[in-house]
Amino acid sequence: MEGITISSASIKDVATLQTIGRQTFFETFAPSNTEEDMKKYLDENFTVEKIMGELHNPGSHFFIAWEDSGAIGYLKVNEGNAQTELQDEYSLEIERIYVLSAFHGKKVGQILYEKALEIANAEHKQSIWLGVWEENPRAIKFYEKNGFVAFDKHIFKMGEDEQTDIMMRKTL
Repeated sequence: MEGITISSASIKDVATLQTIGRQTFFETFAPSNTEEDMKKYLDENFTVEKIMGELHNPGSHFFIAWEDSGAIGYLKVNEGNAQTELQDEYSLEIERIYVLSAFHGKKVGQILYEKALEIANAEHKQSIWLGVWEENPRAIKFYEKNGFVAFDKHIFKMGEDEQTDIMMRKTL
């Protein structure tokens, strides 16, 4: 998509990451979850302190998608011990590809995914993996289109609700 640029995020971008994270998570998951569970998750996972901690982790990397001067999405990838589960030195985890709903269908997610692929190839990783909610068919289809296959499941705690994520991997 023309006009979209990707930049590496830093501490100065914490408010942008917080805003996009909260908004995209709410847009995507609020219709399928209780108000209480959504509030609890957003309040615990998108605090300035939590995002600052993630930004300070040397194994985690954030990239923001911009259109003109406005942030429209972001990517978070993890390697080594920063990975949420596998912690395989030969793999890169895509923890988040978040795109504002107004930009769905405009290839922003694809551009962010390609940034993750670029990082994985530059780091000579053997695979990329991620977890995706089993009730998010749009995301599952996106990852399947990009060559990911399911290999396991895990529990994702959404407030007080335990939900199942499909773990998917792409061999490079």
